[in-house]
Amino acid sequence: MALNSTVTNALTDLYAGTDFSSLSYLEQKWVWWYVTIGNPVVATGLMSFLLHEIVYFGRSIPWIIIDAMPYFRQWKLQPTKVPTPAEQWECTKQVLFSHFTIELPLIWLFHPTAEALGMQTYHVPFPTLKTMAPQVFLFFFFEDFFHFVAHQALHTGVLYKHIHKIHHKYSAPFGLAAEYAHPAEVFILGTGTILGPLMYCYFTANLHIITVYLWIVLRLFQAIDAHSGYDFPWSLHNIIPFWSGAEHHDFHHMAFTNNFSTSFRWWDRIFGTDDKYRQYRARVKAQKKANKNASKEQLLAMEQKLMAEVEAEGIIAEREAEARGILGGKAKTQ
Repeated sequence: MALNSTVTNALTDLYAGTDFSSLSYLEQKWVWWYVTIGNPVVATGLMSFLLHEIVYFGRSIPWIIIDAMPYFRQWKLQPTKVPTPAEQWECTKQVLFSHFTIELPLIWLFHPTAEALGMQTYHVPFPTLKTMAPQVFLFFFFEDFFHFVAHQALHTGVLYKHIHKIHHKYSAPFGLAAEYAHPAEVFILGTGTILGPLMYCYFTANLHIITVYLWIVLRLFQAIDAHSGYDFPWSLHNIIPFWSGAEHHDFHHMAFTNNFSTSFRWWDRIFGTDDKYRQYRARVKAQKKANKNASKEQLLAMEQKLMAEVEAEGIIAEREAEARGILGGKAKTQ
């Protein structure tokens, strides 16, 4: 296929000296995207936005299907609270509103900022998995601590009442609700996701945007799964004990006083912000041990009673948080 002058100029400007025969299939498609768009700023911005939307809603769809199938209730952390189609739709609208009012306008600044800090964007070849893996782990580590601090700040009176309370509308979260939040919260917590890569790039000048995209995909999977409301035997926290997962974060929505981190459990453990959570899990374990001959229905009823007590305490704590500007609380719903 003959190349027109625009494509030829783009190849010359962006990929001078590149041996295209040595590129992988994905790298060739990467070149095709940037050459076809013709403007690196537009190409990066459009790709970034599409990646986020496709991954976010694509990963949420399986949880919507699971919520619609009673079979999976045996693994649901709060089995009596299943989101309705109306709630799923309301959540979708709020998520799209935040994406289009915060993410879309700001995303066009990403390429110029990344380039200014020395990040590789349209460049090929891609870094190896050996190079990317430690970088992605550092981004997880940084974002988790950033979120731990910022999340607690969002639980103070003014910030909670006017911003973060939206996210706590659902005491039993579901996949789509991962980014169900006030646009200001999307900006605040989203900063932790992108600031890590930008800082890393500034200090090392050794980062490719494909690594950032891999990090964002994994972060979206983590956030959506943590809000899924399900704890399966094969859930990651049952394999990696310090991983948070839905079992850890679901308690935060139910009780609201603990578990402020996202990916890992260690900051909550170090700073003691998981005390109520651990007490609750200990009570559930002790109750099951003391009633090992009880039926499945009886055990479920007893656990539901414990959940109701935790929620009741959370509602009181939320009112105190809004009134006095202290940490705590749980928003009402369902």
